[in-house]
Amino acid sequence: MATIADVAKLAGVSVGTVSHVLNGSVPVSPDLCARVRSAIHKLDYHPSEIARSLTIRRTRMLGMVIPDITNPFYPQLVRGAEDAALERHYSLIVFNTDDTGERERYVFSVLRRRRVDGILLAVAPNAGDPVHIKKTVRAGIHIVCVDRGPLGLAMDSVLVDNVGGTLECVRHLLSLGHRRIAIITGPLTLQTAHERLEGYKKALAETTIPVEAELIRDGNFRAEGGYRAALELLTLGNRPSALFVSNAPMTFGALKALRELGLQCPRDIAVAMFDEVPYPDLFEPQLTCVSQPIYNIGYTAAELLIRRIESGNVREGPRVELRLPTELKIRESTISKPGNQTPSPSERVGESSVLPESVPISAHS
Repeated sequence: MATIADVAKLAGVSVGTVSHVLNGSVPVSPDLCARVRSAIHKLDYHPSEIARSLTIRRTRMLGMVIPDITNPFYPQLVRGAEDAALERHYSLIVFNTDDTGERERYVFSVLRRRRVDGILLAVAPNAGDPVHIKKTVRAGIHIVCVDRGPLGLAMDSVLVDNVGGTLECVRHLLSLGHRRIAIITGPLTLQTAHERLEGYKKALAETTIPVEAELIRDGNFRAEGGYRAALELLTLGNRPSALFVSNAPMTFGALKALRELGLQCPRDIAVAMFDEVPYPDLFEPQLTCVSQPIYNIGYTAAELLIRRIESGNVREGPRVELRLPTELKIRESTISKPGNQTPSPSERVGESSVLPESVPISAHS
């Protein structure tokens, strides 16, 4: 197996020059750089990252902790994070938690043993006291939350405007005349689910339409949860005319429930969701959605994490929260009006004859 000394001898340079080329820490002339890289290629030399990490006390390894890679949202998120990491010469390893606190705590233990420099975290619901997160930060490992963060714990995070995106979508349903709009939420212990429910309630508060507890169901962010919650809503004596679902997998479950009950969308019920789906043209009807910049969430979070790693002390400086904008994409699943359910002028915002079309969205830190 070739060593760095072998590379230096073949290239006719010092070991230090080879190290500078590999690390990019000191400028090297193009001629010397080309000679070193040619020698590396000829010798098939691969530097030991373990030895290097012992010297510089950094592994250039990031961990990414997500609930479920089979959820269409997360592959795009991981890809964005991986691209940002590789551009800065970091590697990324990914773990699934299956949305369980026990597995999340185990994964954190593994990542600490691997001596990762930082962690991108989509927190699991119902994880209890996040003591494993607090201990990891105290140990000097940087953490940036992506998509969702732990309620009540200030963390660096890259999220989207969940409240504003939901508010805009429910306003759209109201503008079509829907008065009984149901929502399927995720676990309300998660910031993401809590904020999307808040957006739903804010939209109704702009009218005189009351928030009805029977129209709010927890679907756990998974397809089976969406199916169960949709069955409960669609078999109510006074069925809702529109359904807002808080993520894509639960929407798939809800559409299964519609099909089993012989209901058609949007003829019998309008359906909108928070999430985009891959290849939306394959769905019939095409689904109205609050689209998130998923790739950019992952990319931006990895950039933030690496800046934190390279800036020094993990416990210094204010926490940063970045909110990326969403986009409402109106498609076939909501275009049919329910007929004579248009809210009267007294049910609309102020004295306006129409509901607001959008809500301003901003990024902040």
